[in-house]
This record gives sequence, C-alpha cells and structure tokens, in this order.
Amino acid sequence: MPSSSNLPLHFHRDRTERELDARLDELLEKLRKNRPSEDPWMVRRAYEIAAERHRDQLRSSGDPYLTHLLEVAHILADMRLDATTLTAALLHDAIEDTEYPVSRIEERFGIEVARLVEGVTKIGRLNMMAPEARQAENVRKMLLAMVNDVRVVLVKLADRLHNMRTLEYLEPQKQQRISRETLDIYAPIAHRLGMGIVRGELEDLSFRYLEPESFMALQKEVLDKAPFHKKFLEEVQGTIRSKLVENGIPAELEARVKGLYSLHRKIVRQERGLEQVYDLLAVRVVTDTERNCYAALGVMHHIWRPVPGRFKDYIAMARPNLYQSLHTTVLHSGQPFEVQIRTQEMHRIAEEGVAAHWKYKDGKPMQEDDQRITWMRQLIEWSQELEEPGEFLSTLKVDLAPVEVYAFTPKGRVLELPRGATPVDFAYHVHTEVGHQCVGAKVNGQMVALRHEIVSGDVVEILTQKGHTPSRDWLSFAKSSHARSKIRHWINLQEREEAMEMGQRLLEKEARHFGRSLKKIPEEDLLRVASDSGLSKIEDLYAAVGFGKYSARQVLTRVLGDAAKTAEPPAEDAKPTLVKTVKRMLGFGEAPLIVKGYDDLLVYRAKCCNPIPGDDIIGYITRGRGVAVHTRACPNVQNLLYQTERRIAVEWGGAGAVTFQVQLMIRARDRAGLLADITAVISGAGSNIHSLESRPDRSNARIDASLEIADRRQLETILANIRKVAGVYDVERVYQV
Repeated sequence: MPSSSNLPLHFHRDRTERELDARLDELLEKLRKNRPSEDPWMVRRAYEIAAERHRDQLRSSGDPYLTHLLEVAHILADMRLDATTLTAALLHDAIEDTEYPVSRIEERFGIEVARLVEGVTKIGRLNMMAPEARQAENVRKMLLAMVNDVRVVLVKLADRLHNMRTLEYLEPQKQQRISRETLDIYAPIAHRLGMGIVRGELEDLSFRYLEPESFMALQKEVLDKAPFHKKFLEEVQGTIRSKLVENGIPAELEARVKGLYSLHRKIVRQERGLEQVYDLLAVRVVTDTERNCYAALGVMHHIWRPVPGRFKDYIAMARPNLYQSLHTTVLHSGQPFEVQIRTQEMHRIAEEGVAAHWKYKDGKPMQEDDQRITWMRQLIEWSQELEEPGEFLSTLKVDLAPVEVYAFTPKGRVLELPRGATPVDFAYHVHTEVGHQCVGAKVNGQMVALRHEIVSGDVVEILTQKGHTPSRDWLSFAKSSHARSKIRHWINLQEREEAMEMGQRLLEKEARHFGRSLKKIPEEDLLRVASDSGLSKIEDLYAAVGFGKYSARQVLTRVLGDAAKTAEPPAEDAKPTLVKTVKRMLGFGEAPLIVKGYDDLLVYRAKCCNPIPGDDIIGYITRGRGVAVHTRACPNVQNLLYQTERRIAVEWGGAGAVTFQVQLMIRARDRAGLLADITAVISGAGSNIHSLESRPDRSNARIDASLEIADRRQLETILANIRKVAGVYDVERVYQV
C-alpha cells in the first residue's frame, strides 16, 4: 500500500473535506440533541460561507483554518448553546480575516448573529497586553462592560480555549504572550461567569507554557503518585457509596485531583509541599435535594473526623459567581481529602456557570424572583418572563460595571472612568497637566469634540498645547469628580490671584482718601484685622476685598482706628453713588436684596436666572463685582460655578415697587385665538408684557414671552392660568446658561 506522502494532492484534500463534513454532522447532531426545536439550517449555511471565505487559509499546525471554527463551535455545543451562538462561532473570524462585511452577515443571518460576530471581532482587535495594559482587572471589567450579550464573551472564551489547545505549533515568544493574556484576562472571566471546567483548562494550559519547568516538575510529582491516588479515591468512594445507601441518600460520586495550576498557586502561596495540600484529592457527592446535601455531610463526619476550620457552607452563602456546595476536609488513614456535596443543579452551575441557566428548571422556565439568581441580576438585564430557554439566552446582558467605562490610551493603558465621561475626564485621569493643557481629542483615530461621550473599548488620544488653560465651560460636561475638582481648583487659584491684585489696588486707592499710603501701613495692623475676620494671611484679606466680601473702606477704618477719625473721610454719598452707578451700568435696577451681616456690599441679580422676590436664592461672591444672586434652581448653580467658600447668605428685603423681567417659554397646539387667550391671562394677573414672539413648530407653536413680574406669587399665578388655556402643552420659566 503506498505511503500517504506518495498519494496525489486531491486525495488529501478530499479526505480533509470528508473529515470536516463528518465533524459538521457531529455538530448538527449535538444541536438536534440539546435543542430539538431549533432549525440547524442557519448553522449549515454559516459553515458553507466559512468554508468558502477561509478556503485557502491554513493554521500554524498545517490544518485548514476551518477546523478551528468547527472546534470552537463544538466547545459551545457541548455547553448546550443555541444555533445563533454556533452560527456566530463559525463566522467569528469572517470580518477580520476575510473582510466579509457585517452588513452581509446581518442580511443573511439576522441582526443577532451580526452583533455577536461584531462583538467578538471588536474584542479581538484590542491590544490587551500592551506595556501599559497590565491592569488586568480593569481589562476584564472593560471586556464585560463593552459587550451587550454574554454570548460574545462565551464565543471568545471558546475561541481562546481551542487556540490554547493548539498552542504548541506557535513560536515560544507567541506562546508566552498568549498564555499570559489567557491567565490574566480570560481564565478570570471564565471564573467570574462560574465556568469551572473552562477556567481550569485555560489555567493549566497557560501554566504549561509560562512556567514549563515548574509545570513538568509538578506534573511528574502528581503522576508518580497517581497509582496511590487512584487506589485511595476508589477506596473512599466505596465507603461513601455504601454508607449513603445505608442512610437512604441517593447520590452519584466522582473523584478529582486538583488542577496543576491551582495546585502550584496554593503550594507557592502557602509554602507547603504537595502532601500538605488538604484539597489535592476530592470526592464529589451529587445528590437530589438540598436536604440530602446536609444529610450526606452528617454521614461524612460520622465516618471520618473532620479537619477543624476546613468546613465551608457555600449553599447557605453562595459565592459571588453563584457557586454552591458544601466543602469539608476529612482524614482517612492519615491522608486528608476534600468532600464536596451538592445537588445536580448546583453541580451544573459549578461546571458550566452562566451556561447552566439555559435549561429548564423542573420543566419550567426560570423565573426572575428565583433565589438562585441573586448574582445573575447584577449580570443580566431581564426583559420579560421566559417561555423557552433560547429566549432567556437572547435576553442575557452583561452589565458588571454599570457606572463605569474602560478606555485605552494609545499606549494600551486602561483607564476606568464614570459612565458618560468625556475626553476632558480622560485627560485629567492621565495627568493634571495633560488636563489643563487639553485642546482637543481623537477617539479611535477620529477628531471629536471635548463634549464627546467615551464608550468602553475606545482608544483616546489627548491633544495638548503648552500654556493652554482650563475653561469654566468644561464643568458643564466633565463627569468625574477628579476632573471637576482639578478644574475648580485651577479656576479658584486664578480668580484668587486676580482678586488679591484687585483688593490691593482698591485698598491703595481708598488709603489715599485717608491721606495714607498702603505701603506705609504696618503689616501687623493689616494682619490683626485679617485675624479678627477669621483670615490667616494679609493675602487672604486682599482677596476678600477683591471678591467684594469686605469693602476697602471697612478694612481701612478698622486698620487705622482712631487715626481714621482725624483723616479726611471720603464724601458721604461717594459709596452709595458708586453702588448706584455700577448697578445702573449693569442694568439690574434696585432689587430689594440683603447680604446677611453686611451693609455696604454691591448686590445684583444674576442675568442668567433673574431671581424675583419669593424665589429661593443664593449669593455668590464674584471677583470685583460684589455679590451675584441666583435662584437655587439656576443651571449655573446646579452645574457650574459654586464652591462652598464662595457662597454667602442673602435674603429678600422689604417689598418695593420694582418689577423684574422673567422669560417664559410656552408650547401649545397652534390654533386661532391662542395668543389672545394667553395675553388675556397675563394682563389679568396684573403683569405687563415686555415682548412676545410666536414661532410655528410643525403643527404646534412655541411662544417666547418676556414679562414684568413683581414677585414669585404673581409668576406662579400666571403659570398656573396659562396651563389652563386650551391647547397649551407646557409652560416653563427659562434660565440662561
């Protein structure tokens, strides 16, 4: 018989195709067995497209690339996943490797498959092991946060598992890089999703390539003791089985030797030898009910003496990834071993994690209020009551980090930011100076506005310019407290410096009225007044005068004391005239406002919100302009300006004959007589209309009105009566940002 090497090429190709076809048939059979209601057509069609697109591609092993896609699908089929996931598995490299457009996938297989394939592709493009990307926990969170459907992660885990199984064909440097990424990123994700079997295999395969000497030495030590371990486990299983039968407890038993990587980590961490690892050997008792779990535990402790401190009740207190089991360590002939006791359902969850929830519970779909899914609520957004396991599968959503997004620097460092974060937040997270000097940003290579909202997985590049300074406007869209505090701090420093300069100039000018020079006034006199005012430095006193908290005249009168009485005072009406002049220049009129504790501060109503008597108000000390008074509902108070140290108590004074302009916006269904009805309401309440503008908005109308209002009570009466006008949808007071 001729050797295979002498056979013609088409013979090898035909044999390979037959093997691939046979493997496809096995895959379809698994799908039929696990999910008889699902149509296998989609999976077969995906295989045909994958075979066509990857026709000439080979793996490093020399096998057709199609073998990898099939094996990934088989791993997922063994988890009893649906046809949609298997289809995505067969197509998961089509976008990246064959430039098959996602639009074609959506056209042929629907949006669900397209989104899964696109999600796997997006994860595959990330450079997770770049020099600065070693904050593995952040990368893991980011991966889980950036996908909407947990099946994306499962396809990626299956893809990585098969790649690890065939890693021997790659060069050592690639083996190390891929193994490190697997151990740092993918194995912990499998653990977080409760997938014990996948996690264990990923860890052991990574360990083999990352520390080959330690792996081989430990493997040899375990294999040398394998005959003893086998005999020992058979003996204790026989004892357990007979005792459980005596006590009428139905159970299946299985034994296991601890995984090599898990074993290695425990030996290193606890500085023990192999024989001192209590859970090296374990027997699992899988029974039918929770009651029988505890009954079986009693049997174990009746047969063998338990090791103190080694009992764990994960049934009463499940682990975060939903793992449940009773663990106890006992001694048999001086050899410790662990007994794990759980129900069949707990066993499925321990082995398969998330995948275990895609099955019926007693023939019924799982309900949202099931106590077993406490952790799953953090992982999944439930959308409806479930009628079929596949429906549950399609509603699985990953949201482990609902208030966070994870983005990359161009060098691969992962930054954790609050949801809704912008490039300004990102810049300050990198470094304060980068934030201060930020002038622009690129997200995934494209220029974006500084208000742009970053999403998980974005690569953000900050553009800086030396000498650039923060803008107060940034406070309106910066989301992180870190960025906002840095921006505020810079603004406060700048305003303080300017206020100090202005305060010093005002004091110098006022001192001349008293025939003095500020430079010749002893520093200790100024420091005494500062201290009496609760300030620690002369600079603080200058700043307080510059901000308008104290007048220069007040300060100098206290500094000079008796000397001020003999000096020539300023004209009696100079200050009031100044206040009136400034108010007239600012256009605010004489508002009946009082700053508590001060009688000569310039006070004015802020233009952005134009507070009126009766409004809940707050004062803000401005730089050189006195006290600006806002309504507490003003957007600038809510979002932008105010720090505690700059606030000052203000209140409305006595009633006066002053009116105030208030802007209203009215939305209504356009009709004849609408304006007449609205103006009648306004004039009926005793208000004068300063301006009125009506603009059509499709079949509706928007009316902007400027009214002269005496106080809040009058305004509320007008608002209430406008809302009663036929056709009016809404009326609101307008504030300017």
